[in-house]
Amino acid sequence: MLWSKDFIPTIKETPQEAESLSHQLMLRAGLVRMLMAGAYSYLPLGLRVLNNIQGIIRQEINSCGASELLLPALQPQELWLKSGRDKDIGDVMIRFVDRRGRNICLGPTHEEVITDLVKSHISSYKQLPLVLYQIQTKFRDEIRPRFGLIRACEFIMKDAYSFDIDEAGLDKNYKTMYDAYKRIFKRCGLDILTTEADSGVMGGKVSHEFMALAKDGEDVVLFCPQCKSAKTFKETDPQKCLKCNTGLEKINTIELGHIFKLGTKYSASLGANFVDAKGEQRPIIMGCYGIGVSRLVSAIIEQNHDKDGIIWPKEISPYQVIVLPLDTTDTKIMDKANQVYNELGQAGMDVLLDDRDERAGVKFKDADLLGISLQIIIGKESLKQDTLELKIRRHQKKIIKTKPEIFEEIKEFVNG
Repeated sequence: MLWSKDFIPTIKETPQEAESLSHQLMLRAGLVRMLMAGAYSYLPLGLRVLNNIQGIIRQEINSCGASELLLPALQPQELWLKSGRDKDIGDVMIRFVDRRGRNICLGPTHEEVITDLVKSHISSYKQLPLVLYQIQTKFRDEIRPRFGLIRACEFIMKDAYSFDIDEAGLDKNYKTMYDAYKRIFKRCGLDILTTEADSGVMGGKVSHEFMALAKDGEDVVLFCPQCKSAKTFKETDPQKCLKCNTGLEKINTIELGHIFKLGTKYSASLGANFVDAKGEQRPIIMGCYGIGVSRLVSAIIEQNHDKDGIIWPKEISPYQVIVLPLDTTDTKIMDKANQVYNELGQAGMDVLLDDRDERAGVKFKDADLLGISLQIIIGKESLKQDTLELKIRRHQKKIIKTKPEIFEEIKEFVNG
């Protein structure tokens, strides 16, 4: 893609409305723009990042034997009355009456909907276990949207649901998802804490949260440095570790994912049953596994940045390489830049060519702000020496070699 054909509205100054560092950098790098409090437009670079995150999630969740579907955002409120969660979720739910007089809500989550679907098609133990998931927009009328994508009214979530005949099957699926989540967050370049958590309105007896350490995180966990264990903070919790009697640290975090052993909370109330091997009817045993997909963008930036801007992990970067010709009025420089751009594209790389008629300093600053993993710099010295300069964004390392050697360095970086 040529920069001149793309839509990348970078900002030099820090926007005043941005509360967190990740929100500031997302606005400055032209990833998102706020339409109103809690609702954001994803611009081309932001959408590329979001798609890369979703690609990682799909790979890992598919490897767990899950099948992807897509459920409606519009939900009948009567399902929530059946499950008993209508009052629990309260004013967070966005409700309205349509022209037919039906009581409708915009889905804040989909446990009721998926259970209603499965009960219509699963009747025998021979059809279980089953794991289904979706990546979809959710809606919650947050009382105070803040920190950009961290606390929004409209957000993207991956929610998976497991259906089993017994607790042993649920335990197996729960462990499978737990391990998949750790792989997902590692590939996204995140350091995480896994905490025991309260199931809240979701229900069930066991749940775990996956938390990213962040300066501007909105959740607090209690952490024991000696035991390396963490727990979601409550005012009533003891301030010392029960295992080693060490004082607990309070740490700010961003919640990235939450998994639950739901048991029969939804299947019993909505009538999702199966006939077991003895011919007896029993409620399906369920689990639920959520990841805040759009939140991940913020968390990745919180943990991957420096004074100059974002530093994307290589699997998340909106482009793999950005080519920077330092003088677009020089025909020879542009010829070489276009040659590099075309050859990398033909090799299957995602490449952005900064073809703007801007000063070299502007291009360097914008490239660092955007955080694309690799920069190829082409100037008069490159022509004179018949070389290319490769800059690795994460640690600012510069490599000057011939074009074939630079291409080999790029290949090793991407594959390694």
